[in-house]
Amino acid sequence: MTPTLTPTARRQRLGAELRKLRERAGLTATQAGALLGGNQARISNIEAGRHGVSAERVRTLTCHYDCVDADLVEALAAMTGERRRGWWEEYREILSSGQLDLAELEHHGRRLRTAHTSGIPGLLQTLEHAREVMRQAVPALAPSAIEHRVSFRIKRQAVLDREDAVPYQAIIHEAALRMRFGGRSVAARQLQHLLETGQREHVSIRVIPFDSGAFPGSGQPLYYVHGPVPQLDTVQLDQAHGPVLLDAAAQLDKYRQVFARLESLALDEAESADFIRTIAQDL
Repeated sequence: MTPTLTPTARRQRLGAELRKLRERAGLTATQAGALLGGNQARISNIEAGRHGVSAERVRTLTCHYDCVDADLVEALAAMTGERRRGWWEEYREILSSGQLDLAELEHHGRRLRTAHTSGIPGLLQTLEHAREVMRQAVPALAPSAIEHRVSFRIKRQAVLDREDAVPYQAIIHEAALRMRFGGRSVAARQLQHLLETGQREHVSIRVIPFDSGAFPGSGQPLYYVHGPVPQLDTVQLDQAHGPVLLDAAAQLDKYRQVFARLESLALDEAESADFIRTIAQDL
């Protein structure tokens, strides 16, 4: 099998989890390769996400690695079954791999949680708001590049519209709600969109007012994507050079605590909706 030059984040994550289990079992890549009747390079390519691996082979490897967590084994085996290219692949030559990885992550997530201080979460932005956000990029983007990014962001929002939509929770600070991207009319329509989207059964929008005081996270946008088992959760952080994905156990535990703290500071859903209406009236 020819190695994949641009492995997806999902395939890389599968490989990384298999590597963790191998190392926990005290086996080298050479030893693991021998158990499969192959060699060290084969295991290395699987763990790097460059080679695909079947569900049966995942079960075989985890058995050799003495993994007794049946839920984790089946969750890893399920990560091998995606044969059809995701819609985001049409942007492969246009956008960064980090942006595509985010769409793939959302597509497979079992629950989505995000927290924003100075901006509206991408899945909740109107087209006008998204376009204005893209216009503020440094260095400036060409009009065609802006439209590619805007269309990608709007297509990502389909994850909230599909029949099997998963729970989505957004915690938004008052500062983000009061920023007028595109002027009063665009801001008004954005706030109305939040109110309408927040009425969906699987969507929760909660607000942290200024008077709630200090909060963890230093204002950095946070995105927590739940996997089928806690070990396969992922945290995405926005950085100037693009999104960064974190999945180490200590990192996941840290951001679970951060979100718990943010939730304790946020208004409940009904109070948040009233708060958004008040801001809209002040425009």
